[in-house]
Amino acid sequence: MDFLTTDLRALLIDLAGSTTQAAGRLVLVLVAGYFGARVLRALIDNLEHVLVVAGERTGALPGSTRSRVATLTSVLRTLALVGLWSLVVVICLSQLGFDVRPILAGAGIVGLAVGFGAQHLVRDVIAGFFLVLEDQVRVGDVAVVNGTGGLVETVTFRTIVLRDLAGTVHIFPNGSVTTLANMTRDWSGYVVDVKVGYREDLDRVVALMRRVFEELRQDPVHGPLILEAIEIFGVDAFKESSVVIKARLKTLPIQQWAVGREYRRRLLLAFGTEGIEVPAGRVVQVGDTGKPFPVLLMQGAAPLPR
Repeated sequence: MDFLTTDLRALLIDLAGSTTQAAGRLVLVLVAGYFGARVLRALIDNLEHVLVVAGERTGALPGSTRSRVATLTSVLRTLALVGLWSLVVVICLSQLGFDVRPILAGAGIVGLAVGFGAQHLVRDVIAGFFLVLEDQVRVGDVAVVNGTGGLVETVTFRTIVLRDLAGTVHIFPNGSVTTLANMTRDWSGYVVDVKVGYREDLDRVVALMRRVFEELRQDPVHGPLILEAIEIFGVDAFKESSVVIKARLKTLPIQQWAVGREYRRRLLLAFGTEGIEVPAGRVVQVGDTGKPFPVLLMQGAAPLPR
């Protein structure tokens, strides 16, 4: 009887010792995980501060830079914490005597299956991460994605959503974006092709274009939207019945159409006031241009070739 009591006492002592050691190791692992999580949070917060400062130095708006960086760091924080606590759980299970090799093997197989099944999703997420990180496009921009243009309504780590002028919504997975043109990044430009007749004095036309622009710049509605003086590049092309003068207006983002249309309207009115010819289409001149076409026929002018 005493022999059994002694063995039971030794067994309980060994069990208590092993349990105490295991509990101590568990507490140590949990404490290490807690401090590791705090260190990760601090590192990611410092990274967020560095990215915000770097973004503001590039001239981007502070609010947009901070929101974009906050989105990135929140994803990084979640991934880092999930990975850390997953490791802590596995270590705790091993300290409790569980064989974690089947768990690790099963997790590897599941991860491999998920990787094969979600490879397009992973590609979209990675592409979206760099899209947001590099600030290539923002909500509210006007962009052309894979040849389709529209207003950017949503930018996520998986998709870009555009709405075109007709109201149609276009959704592009980030991994499928091959070309992206941002029409409203930092500033916008409106290109004007002015067509005038060959007989017009081009210097006079250019001077009139500048005068109309200066009047538009003094306008209380459209003036604040203009960033710089008009750029007149000069004669750009010779058409059948006109000469093309190319110019560009530089405006605030997304304001180029409002300013450009008003400039075209004022320029057309000024051309009418100054008597500058704006060819409406193809013009065919026969013989003496000072006489109307019926008079030319009566005088024996050669008929038009058919």
